[in-house]
Amino acid sequence: MLNFYKTVDNRVLQVNAPEPGCWISVISPTEAEVAYLSNDLGVEADFVRAALDEEESSRIESDEGQTLVIVDYPSAEELEDENRSVLYTTLPMGIIITKDYVLTVCLDDNLTINDMAEGRVKGLQTSMKTRFLLLALLRIAARFLIYLKQIDRISSNTEHRLHQSMRNKELIQLLGLEKSLVYFSTSLKANEITLEKILRGRIIKLYEEDEDLLEDVLIEVKQAIEMCNIYSGILSGMMDAFASVISNNLNIVMKTLTIITIVMAIPNIVFSFYGMNVSGLPFPIWWVPLALSVIFCTIGGIVLVKKDSFH
Repeated sequence: MLNFYKTVDNRVLQVNAPEPGCWISVISPTEAEVAYLSNDLGVEADFVRAALDEEESSRIESDEGQTLVIVDYPSAEELEDENRSVLYTTLPMGIIITKDYVLTVCLDDNLTINDMAEGRVKGLQTSMKTRFLLLALLRIAARFLIYLKQIDRISSNTEHRLHQSMRNKELIQLLGLEKSLVYFSTSLKANEITLEKILRGRIIKLYEEDEDLLEDVLIEVKQAIEMCNIYSGILSGMMDAFASVISNNLNIVMKTLTIITIVMAIPNIVFSFYGMNVSGLPFPIWWVPLALSVIFCTIGGIVLVKKDSFH
């Protein structure tokens, strides 16, 4: 799908056809649309296809007057299960700068593109390509921070439920959040390397205002990386703690069952002696084995209680 936007009187408006200085939003394009971008608009087809590769890592590349910047943006998808849990992951988005246009290429519609298209990004000018790139990167970094705060809130709620009842679904949800943090951390570090390459100014020419904006983006990314590390450490410690609690509870259950088995074995021993087909057993009366069993069980229980075996 191709959409064309242009800033007119400080407002981002959708136009019907590409114009010099416009922004082209490319979302999951067909082969015909890729061919149109390449043949009619002169966009490098390899750049477009690279941005559509889910496994493509963050990088910057320049070729024949066109620049490709690939960054990872966060994505949140609500799962259709009984907990209505959220899956957080990252996907690549390519920003292609040509002589006449700036293009964003991604596999799926996302909030960053929507915010830019609906004019919610302050100071967005489609004709100022470098500033457009930096504002998009700043918006992506801000979205990382928003999702990280959501992950922290979900993990806190899950921890509270685990304190009340130790269930597998809460532990699985914590595991999913920990995996999401790994995705975020990896993508953010790759984005940081790309931003530092842009900051050097060798591939994209930066003006003083652009350098200040890029430094703001780097600060946001570094803050997101730090938050990822903190939340990941907290989740790892929480998972280890709950694993220890589960193991300790299992040990207590096994200990209790073992004590019950020992106490219940005493009557079996007594009745086994009196059940042997031999003569000369003392007090061969029916109530004697029963009385001995009760006495020995009571003595065994008192000994176990004295040794604090039930705790």
